[in-house]
Amino acid sequence: MNLSIIIVNYKSRLKLLNCLTTLTDEPLQGMNYEVIVVENNSGENLNDLLTQYPQLKLMVSPKNLGMGGGNNLGIKAATGEYILVLNPDTIVTSNVIVTLLNYLKNNPTVGLVGPKLLYPDGTLQSSCARFPKFFMPFLRRTFLGEYFKKSRDRFTMNDFDHNSIREVDWLMGSCLMFKKHLVSQAGVVFDPLFDKRYFMYFEDIDLARQFWTKGWRVVYNPEAIVIHDHARESAKHPWYIALWHDKIIWVHIISWLKYFVKWGFNNIKYEKN
Repeated sequence: MNLSIIIVNYKSRLKLLNCLTTLTDEPLQGMNYEVIVVENNSGENLNDLLTQYPQLKLMVSPKNLGMGGGNNLGIKAATGEYILVLNPDTIVTSNVIVTLLNYLKNNPTVGLVGPKLLYPDGTLQSSCARFPKFFMPFLRRTFLGEYFKKSRDRFTMNDFDHNSIREVDWLMGSCLMFKKHLVSQAGVVFDPLFDKRYFMYFEDIDLARQFWTKGWRVVYNPEAIVIHDHARESAKHPWYIALWHDKIIWVHIISWLKYFVKWGFNNIKYEKN
């Protein structure tokens, strides 16, 4: 099996259908691939999709494992040499998968690669960034960001035009490709999985950091373009309202704290070209 595509569904049936339709339009002739949809205990019945999409395998989780946990369920069941983690709210444009796959094959020191992401209106979505410092969520969620715009914009890589291939600290987890089993020249084995301590948020930052610490490069490749109908659930309301009304912002805060407890407060500078 060449490729396993993992999609975690949570109350996203309509967007999932659009995503699957674009996958069938993708020129994957001659490629042996499977699509694993993990129904993350959202209560949606997706059994009818099995007849519509012959490459599809459906896994129903007995509980909501979160984004990383749901993907891990699919990754562990995958039989492909390469893994593509894909959100259900994405639209895959022509040759995205082949472009990312060929890039990994032709660049053996790259462990993780992701595409350029666009909003449905065609505007750029910030999908690569530098590793965060502890105070960054404050700058992104509150008025303080206007006083520290340089730091905030550096984190989101606003100093980069996003039109050239580049090594980056981390990539948004909406569309990521990597090998299921990585073995370095020194014989060190790395089987990439999301850290299950994060229910949601920071799991993609953590994954990229795992790659860097294992000696594998993380690369943003804008030659592949994916449409991402992204809704920032934790940013629907101003922070002073969200703290009291939005459960999701507390999920974000908890993941933020877990990340810094795990990795410490100093951003390690990994060697990049």
